[in-house]
Amino acid sequence: MSAQPEHAPSPAPAPAPTAAAQLLTQLRADRRAEQWVPAFERDWDTALEDSRHSYSLTPLHDVVRTWQARLAAAPAVDAFVASGMDDSDGIALEDALGARP
Repeated sequence: MSAQPEHAPSPAPAPAPTAAAQLLTQLRADRRAEQWVPAFERDWDTALEDSRHSYSLTPLHDVVRTWQARLAAAPAVDAFVASGMDDSDGIALEDALGARP
């Protein structure tokens, strides 16, 4: 009997080669661009360096996926903040974004 599951979850598909450039365009158009663009560029630079050392594109893909999720969640976060609901107890990122693959 094997200890490995018979049906291992498949890895998330790699983002399109142009995904980072498209994402950066979206970030620059967002009202949070002043904060988000430098943060994305910092994350991208770090991932690029990690990728060079590991010979893997995974760090770059992770940055794209993370920032895509942030951008997708922004309207929900804005709506929550605008609703005036008490957020003093905080909320887990997993609750806001759902389980990650």
